[in-house]
Amino acid sequence: MKRLTLLCLLLLTVSLLTHAQLRLPKLISNGMVLQRDATIKVWGWASPGERITVQFQKKTYKTVTGANGQWQVKLPPIPAGGPFTMDITGKSRIELKDILVGDVWFCSGQSNMVHQLNIHDVTYAREIAEANFPQIRQFWIPTLTNLQGPQNDLPNGQWKAAVGEDVRPFSAVAYFFAKTIHQKYKIPVGIINASVGGTPIEAWTSEQGLASFSDLTATIDKNKDTAYVNSLTRRPPATASRPAPPVDLGLEGPSKWFDVSYVPKGWRPINVPGYWEDQGIKDLNGVVWYRKEVDIPTSMVGKSAKVFLGRIVDADELYINGKQIGRTTYMYPQRRYPVPADVLKAGKNVFVVRVTNNGGKGGFVPDKPYCVFAGADTVDLKGTWFYKVGTVYRPFAGNGFGGGNAAGGINAQNQPTALYNAMVAPEINYAIKGFCWYQGESNAGKPQEYTALLPVLIKDWRQKWQQGDLPFLYVQLPGFMDYNYLPSESGWAVLREAQLKALSVPNTAMAVAIDLGEWNDIHPDNKKDVGDRLALAALKTAYNENLVASGPIFASSKTDGNKIILSFSNVGSGLITNDGEALSEFAIAGPDKKFVWAKAKIEGNNVVVWSDDVANPQYVRYAWADNPVNPNLYNKEGLPASPFRTDQ
Repeated sequence: MKRLTLLCLLLLTVSLLTHAQLRLPKLISNGMVLQRDATIKVWGWASPGERITVQFQKKTYKTVTGANGQWQVKLPPIPAGGPFTMDITGKSRIELKDILVGDVWFCSGQSNMVHQLNIHDVTYAREIAEANFPQIRQFWIPTLTNLQGPQNDLPNGQWKAAVGEDVRPFSAVAYFFAKTIHQKYKIPVGIINASVGGTPIEAWTSEQGLASFSDLTATIDKNKDTAYVNSLTRRPPATASRPAPPVDLGLEGPSKWFDVSYVPKGWRPINVPGYWEDQGIKDLNGVVWYRKEVDIPTSMVGKSAKVFLGRIVDADELYINGKQIGRTTYMYPQRRYPVPADVLKAGKNVFVVRVTNNGGKGGFVPDKPYCVFAGADTVDLKGTWFYKVGTVYRPFAGNGFGGGNAAGGINAQNQPTALYNAMVAPEINYAIKGFCWYQGESNAGKPQEYTALLPVLIKDWRQKWQQGDLPFLYVQLPGFMDYNYLPSESGWAVLREAQLKALSVPNTAMAVAIDLGEWNDIHPDNKKDVGDRLALAALKTAYNENLVASGPIFASSKTDGNKIILSFSNVGSGLITNDGEALSEFAIAGPDKKFVWAKAKIEGNNVVVWSDDVANPQYVRYAWADNPVNPNLYNKEGLPASPFRTDQ
């Protein structure tokens, strides 16, 4: 019994000593970039009452930890420079090396801020190969959620410089943004990248920030009850009639459909790229196998190759000559699979793709690259393939087969405050220059709410950082989805309008990206122009440069007979069309708000809009669509006008 007691005391002592160990937040670490010309907070944890000394730039700062073991010192503003070292001493000692002082930007949002240079490695192959910017650094925060409340640290993370292969995980948008700032001012630039794909704005906002949204605060309160959240996860299916997973015929039998020994029978022709619902297959959710015999020249044999399969909805597995080459479980990443040097052979090669679709149109997305290449040789994979259905998912009330969460539950990263608590709160003591925000796609289903939610996020983050009205730069959603050649309503247009309205918040700036989208990809490849336009916004808003940082922004309208005259801010050197053609994407309506396409012309810094079919015009819309066909109003500085409407 005595031995057991002594052992427990020993374990308790070790635990207390471990807890009391001098510790820093993950963000304060080797290679960090500190904010120039601002009060810098350095903080951490140690045993209660422990004396802490911080030495930096030949100056010493002292403090004593509180009863909770926390400590903090404040360093006075210093100019850009480095590398420096920092010594932090208590009962133990930590030395931090390779510290730079420059500008730090907190970059956040959803997938278009997440998207790494590595994902766009074809478009930006040269940028990656030539990256040598040791003073541009990123601290990447992994996806984390917490429903209980704000956290004070991250489980892991480190600062990485934009040099060599280490540049690949950089947010592409944030990298090009930082590169412009760094090259102009010759200062270090730090990126804190906290972004998660497919997440709504309310997940990034604190509980205090959402206090005026009663429905969201009710959800926050419920989610704090771990028993409630766990009960959702454990909840049985809503009905016992859920069908058993159907058998995939392609994986049954003596030889699988991807095997080299398999002899195909009953396969039908189909075109790639294309959706199978557009090619005679009606409303099929399930697994469809594609097969093609591809002739490979001798010059490609024995070399490492690469296969481009565009995008596939929803998931795929690629086999070449019976060997699995790659697989993707999500619809959005472009398929770019490396092929080992021993796979391809001269002459006939059998390519098989197993495609799984859970809802909507399934298959190969058009207007993407489909080819296999090695060295200087490329073989096109577009054209006629053959298909056979492996399995059909039977309908299931509520969410279709395989959709949703069979056990109920919630997706934590979509819950209000969940991402703020885990991914934002740990950084609010860290001095920064400003914010870059690229998000909105996940809120496009309820765009009116965004009009209130975006200003709330801006105010919330500024209050948390306590550095005044920090510059808040954000990207307006680009064009996406099908083109509509008639005036129409659009949730994405209303979301863009909400973003436009947020410019009324002081010290904000918006990068218009209406011309940078792709109809068939929510993650457009052009990330450089987005980053460059954000940087332009920063130069004017955060660095007080005298330049034109935005395209034309609608200011006012007046009626003159059967015409409406529009005026704009940010006209720069003058209004133009970027293609030299007549203005397009303007629609006009009378009191009935039945919009028709309008004629429009530039007169000085104004645009005059009319239609012979509307004698009493009242309202105008410009580029009001999910994906406007040709929004060509720009200023001479080459920046596009924001979409807008006057009918409110």
